[in-house]
Amino acid sequence: MKLQSFFPYQLAQLAEAVSRSVAGVYADRFGLSRDEWRILAALAEEGQMQASALVPHTSLDKMQVSRALARMEQEGLVLRQPCPDDARARIVRPTAQGRKLYRKIVPMVQAREAYLLQALSCAEREALLRAMEKIRERAMQAVDAAD
Repeated sequence: MKLQSFFPYQLAQLAEAVSRSVAGVYADRFGLSRDEWRILAALAEEGQMQASALVPHTSLDKMQVSRALARMEQEGLVLRQPCPDDARARIVRPTAQGRKLYRKIVPMVQAREAYLLQALSCAEREALLRAMEKIRERAMQAVDAAD
């Protein structure tokens, strides 16, 4: 087996290249890490979330979420408050500053996404999305079968 032609490796390489390309938008201009951007985007989408719910929603691990939230709270981008139903849990929501930053970044990351996808025709983009969904579903079936 050659690692360079192994599908999971190729996919990881693609994901890393795309992630780094998009990260250039928010990291260089706004000083956000990839983890912080994912959390900010999730909170913008959901309004507020339990900190523990950010783990599956962002595909980050617990420690990554914790560290990113600590920095974001320090920078005034999020607020963490006790959950009324569970004293151990924290509800996280973006501050006005966090929402403003998100609105500023979104057009830029969308432009980067559009730039990347311009390499494909409309039909190729649709086929790629369908293929990714099929592979994701198959991978989740394999994970569920292993559990």
